[in-house]
Amino acid sequence: MGKRIILLVEDSPADEALSVRELQKLAGPPEVVVARDGAEALDYLFAAGKYEGRAPGDLPAVVILDLHLPLASGLEVLQRARADPRTRCVPIVIFTSSESDEELVRAYQLGCNSFVRKAATAAEFRAAMGQMGSYWLFLNQPPPFGRAR
Repeated sequence: MGKRIILLVEDSPADEALSVRELQKLAGPPEVVVARDGAEALDYLFAAGKYEGRAPGDLPAVVILDLHLPLASGLEVLQRARADPRTRCVPIVIFTSSESDEELVRAYQLGCNSFVRKAATAAEFRAAMGQMGSYWLFLNQPPPFGRAR
């Protein structure tokens, strides 16, 4: 198995630190790329901006995406990713503190693979992050094209 990449799109430093710490405990461990706003996430996905040298085919195994982000919202990132054939099949998990059923429905309409609400306690948050990482890296079977390396 090649290198596994997780793109974590998170603007909260505390949530980022908890997430990265938990993901790095996974077997492997995966490479965790952090984007702190929606524009940076899009740059990573489309090998633009500071990620211009990245091979466009080296896509993440999963994108863990917050909804409320600066520069471009999580829903905008999701919509752009699903509109482009290069990123259409990349698994995208919404991981948010949003309690809005409207945002939940809109995320599924736009093609998210999963919608997870952030837990209230640090222990529950870490458990959810570990379970998500394990599932998307080790249990999920991505299509043979566009598979992360």
